Amino acid sequence: MKKYLVILVVSFICVFLAACSEDTSTSNQQEKTDDTTTETNNANEQEKDETPFELSIMLNLHTPEIPQDKLELLLEEKTNTNLEIQWVPDSNYGERVNTAFSTNTLPHAFLVKTDQFIQFKDAVRDGQFWEIGPYLSEFENLKKLRESTLKNSEVDGKLYSLYMGRPLSRGGIIYRKDWADNLGLETPTTTDEFYEMLRAFTEDDPDGNGQNDTIGLTDRGNLGTFNTVSTWFGAPNRWGELDGQLLPDFMFSAYKETLEFFRDLHSNGYMNKDAPVTSKTDQQEMMKNGTAGAYIGSMQDVHGINNDAVNINPDVVFDVHNYIEGPNGEYQTRSIPGYGSLIMFPKQAIADEAELRKVLEFFDYLMTPEGANLIIWGVEGEHYEVVDGKAKILDQDKFDTEIKPYTPFEIGEPLTNGRYEAFHDYEPAEKANELYKDNDNYVVDDPTVGLDSETYSQNAGTLDQIITDATYQFILGEIEMNGFDEAIEKWKNAGGNKVIEEYNQ
Repeated sequence: MKKYLVILVVSFICVFLAACSEDTSTSNQQEKTDDTTTETNNANEQEKDETPFELSIMLNLHTPEIPQDKLELLLEEKTNTNLEIQWVPDSNYGERVNTAFSTNTLPHAFLVKTDQFIQFKDAVRDGQFWEIGPYLSEFENLKKLRESTLKNSEVDGKLYSLYMGRPLSRGGIIYRKDWADNLGLETPTTTDEFYEMLRAFTEDDPDGNGQNDTIGLTDRGNLGTFNTVSTWFGAPNRWGELDGQLLPDFMFSAYKETLEFFRDLHSNGYMNKDAPVTSKTDQQEMMKNGTAGAYIGSMQDVHGINNDAVNINPDVVFDVHNYIEGPNGEYQTRSIPGYGSLIMFPKQAIADEAELRKVLEFFDYLMTPEGANLIIWGVEGEHYEVVDGKAKILDQDKFDTEIKPYTPFEIGEPLTNGRYEAFHDYEPAEKANELYKDNDNYVVDDPTVGLDSETYSQNAGTLDQIITDATYQFILGEIEMNGFDEAIEKWKNAGGNKVIEEYNQ
């Protein structure tokens, strides 16, 4: 019996151990299966996270050729995106945007110029664009954008765009310093002195070649030069207050004084006769080839003008200046709302909030110092070097080909995105940057920024063209002042009176 009992106990123990072993094996196998499943899920999730986001963007192109894709590839690598950039020549960019909007083919994000932004306000109110204001606080860099500039781009107190920051005013003159020295002229500080410079540059043989082959001012067909000078004369920035109400600038006496000023310049040959049909390229070419002695516009244009001019005449000397007092003894200059253009996000292209966040994530990177320097300056050591805390371009041709077209990408400005400002070993270009800052002390704001006129939004092109045509017609001597007044009445009857009423409301 003891023998059988021992055998029975041993058998029981063996069966028990076998069962335990089987349970352990089964448990281990289950754990391995669970681990494998977890690893597979994690791998799938990681692969999903690492899949580049397909991002489409439309930008205006200011250069003759589409840029090489070197910078585009770097941006894709830094942001884990596949970029589809639609480059549209600046000359027909607005038309292309309108076509894409009407055919529901806008990309995830697109640049809109300030004048066209007004036309999109009805679509904004109709819910066709994403309101991005509530999302900015989620992004470490986008939330640094200037509150005042964001406010200037709001629609009914809500934000629908990211701004591309610009100096408040870059306006001033670029002039031939060597011509002025040859004629004993000082830098002009009043409109009378500026007029005398233009006369002398035309009539007094400033280049000393004994020929009548120079003019004072080079202008182009967008009223930019005229508007700058009208502000010197005391006209408001687009709209101003007169007799207790807001009125457009062309209803102010200072505007009409500027009309007379330009008519005089044109009739005497002190400016190019074909200014209304002159392009910016041709306008600058007259400065480069020694035809004209003065240019009104962005003072930083002096850098590019000089680079080409010295190849024609190594002895050419330019200078820049901003302060020109009008007849009232004061200097003022037009300001922009703090941005040059905006980036908007159409709902027809962005399906939901999750996709919107992915799009904003890309632009948040562009607001980092690394991202901002990359799109403005390129790769350090290849496209630029840092000198005295500023970016100095190493090879202008390489920069123009690979980097310059991407400048419309910039979000914010150096103050908010932390990028380097430009270093210039060309003194007038460095001076231009300082005069931009000086202009901040004299800027005149447009009081209608942030206001809305439905009539103007719907008829801006037609209304603006009436005044543009009349302005040029007067300058060219085709109409008299009573003809210009008739154009104002035409503007009023075409909807202008309603615009005045709506802005004042």
